[in-house]
Amino acid sequence: MGISRDSRHKHYKTGGRSNVSIKKRKYEMGRPATPCKLGNKRVRVVRCRGGNKKYRALRLDTGNYAWGSENVTKKVRILDVVYNATSNELVRTKTLLKNTIQKARAANQKLDINLEEQFQSGRLLACIASRPGQCGRADGYVLEGEELSFYRRKLEKKKKN
Repeated sequence: MGISRDSRHKHYKTGGRSNVSIKKRKYEMGRPATPCKLGNKRVRVVRCRGGNKKYRALRLDTGNYAWGSENVTKKVRILDVVYNATSNELVRTKTLLKNTIQKARAANQKLDINLEEQFQSGRLLACIASRPGQCGRADGYVLEGEELSFYRRKLEKKKKN
C-alpha cells in the first residue's frame, strides 16, 4: 500500500467524508520511521525529492557538543540516554532524537566550579540540538545554569517514582 502524506483521506470540517478519486502520487510519498539508537556508528544515505540526500543515522555513539561558558566544542562519547520529554519508552530503548537529554563523557575537559559535581562522576548532561535521523549526526550543547537545574529536578523526581 505504501506510506502517503496526503490530506485527501481526511474528513471535512462538517464531518463528511471526501470522495477520493485520485491515485497516490510520488511527491506524497513517505517512509517508515527509523529511530536512531545508541551504539556503534551506522549511517545510511537516503535519496530525497529533487535528488537531494539525507543521512539517516541508525546508530550513533559520539557527537559534537558545544560548551557555552567555556567557548569550546568537542567530540564526546555518548554514554546513556537519561531523559526525553516525549516518552519514557524512548529512554528505555535508548533512542537519540532532538531534545533528548543524555550523559556524555567528561574526561579531559576543563574544570568549572558550577559543574564540579558532574565532573567528579565523569559525566556531563547534554542535549541534542540536531536531528540525527535527518542529518546523520548528534550535535548539541552541554546543559548549564537554569536548564541544568530543571533537568536535574526532573531526573530526581523520576528516581523517586
